[in-house]
Amino acid sequence: TDAEVNTRKKTFTEVQTERLEQAERTVLIKCPPKLNEKKLLQYLSSHGNIRSHFFFENRGIHALIEFSEKNSIASLQDAVGIPSAAEHHVVPFKSRLFTFTLKNPVSQAAEETPVHLSPQSHIPVKELIQKLSHADSISNQMYILLNEFQLTEENIKLRFLACSLVRDFARAYFPDSMVKPFGSSVNTFGKLGCDVDMFLDFHDVRKHATKMKKGPFEMEYQMKRLPSERLATQKILSVIGDCLDNFGPGYVSVQKILNARCPLVKFSHQPTGFQCDLSVSNSIAIKSSELLYIYGCLDPRVRALVFTVRCWARVHGLTNSVPGTWITNFSLTMMVMFFLQKRSPPIIPTLDQLKELADEKDKHIIGGYDCSFVSDLSKIKPTKNTETLDALLSDFFEYFGNFDFRKNSINLRKGKEVNKPESSPLYIWNPFEQDLNISKNVNQPQLEKFVAMARESAWILQKEEKTQRTINKEPWGLAALLIPFGKSNPSKMKNRMKGMGSETIRSLLDSLKLNNANSLQKAVGK
Repeated sequence: TDAEVNTRKKTFTEVQTERLEQAERTVLIKCPPKLNEKKLLQYLSSHGNIRSHFFFENRGIHALIEFSEKNSIASLQDAVGIPSAAEHHVVPFKSRLFTFTLKNPVSQAAEETPVHLSPQSHIPVKELIQKLSHADSISNQMYILLNEFQLTEENIKLRFLACSLVRDFARAYFPDSMVKPFGSSVNTFGKLGCDVDMFLDFHDVRKHATKMKKGPFEMEYQMKRLPSERLATQKILSVIGDCLDNFGPGYVSVQKILNARCPLVKFSHQPTGFQCDLSVSNSIAIKSSELLYIYGCLDPRVRALVFTVRCWARVHGLTNSVPGTWITNFSLTMMVMFFLQKRSPPIIPTLDQLKELADEKDKHIIGGYDCSFVSDLSKIKPTKNTETLDALLSDFFEYFGNFDFRKNSINLRKGKEVNKPESSPLYIWNPFEQDLNISKNVNQPQLEKFVAMARESAWILQKEEKTQRTINKEPWGLAALLIPFGKSNPSKMKNRMKGMGSETIRSLLDSLKLNNANSLQKAVGK
């Protein structure tokens, strides 16, 4: 029942279904710079009840309007005119994107009211550091960072709308298809400004297959047959990419990357401001999103620690927005999860423990891999661990600063270090495709940089515990870790790390019961 669902935490699938349905009842309207909010809503209400709305800025002001009933959109579409610009010829595709203008701006300008704009991007790190410096504990600093960076309710609605608008195109060919977001947009770890990963899902097609089993005959569709699923994926994406490019309002820089390991169409959607990647259904990617969703919902410390570590890694150039030999955000997130599984008592369960709790409906075998785990959050016992985030952050850096990466790999199924199956510098088992290393791209220099930064950070936090800080004087705690090392005191880090292999650094930092940086300078020499 609905009442039950409201008291317990919703499952991943329930949240997805609800948001996709919500997006179907939503339109996006470009507004004039001088706007009377009341009049706009009054006009729109003539087509049906408005359940929720918000305004945001993205090359002009836009309004996202969610109606209570889907048929309100048809009513609105009937009343809307076609643009009449003489110098352009329009493609007559009727979408759910509209432009609202005032016929007589001068007389109506007097009535304009400033509208509240929902931010769709996070504050710059410089501003964040100032905010953090005023907090009274590292734990509070981490929650401030989380609140500034995490996706807002409004931003999530906009993401689902972006998917729903692509679905309108896909439906022209495949009426049952769905376009669903996966990855950071839905796994509770996305930050404002991250791309929207979406995929086309035809899975309902397979459900129909079971309907004809009864009775003495079989009936099935005649469908075009192709030698491989990959070829079908490429053809479908190619056509939908062309549609977006040729007919879709606001789709720019459409790139078809069909020869990738996972074929995709990249595009920028100007009305929502998102950079999007569209691929064809990838069940394992959805399972990974759901697993992270579960971990993110189990304990508030999980997300606070992940957002903090990712922000720290970005500031120090350990992660990068372009693919390469850097550690990815996904790998970092998995390292945090592993660290939390290793606490005593554990803060989150291992994947094997989640699998133990799975019931029949949770059983999923995908491409020969067992992807079963419990979906109902209420079946997972809350942790008895009461450690503060202050302690966890410091221990995270300590733990990975001294982790034996040469010998051990990170396995989230078992929640323990196991011998590396092959010699990649960093080996993190893919939680579902057990023969894959999700961090195969990371090279030795990048791993060593990560280890050095982790040790430096552990050192800064430990040094700080001992010295009483003067209130609000300068960045402290987490704020001190978010300033690139060497910016505040260029000689310190550079000299400490120059010309040393990671072994030397390890033994050096072990011996760092030295009282401060100056005695360290002398110890290492210029």
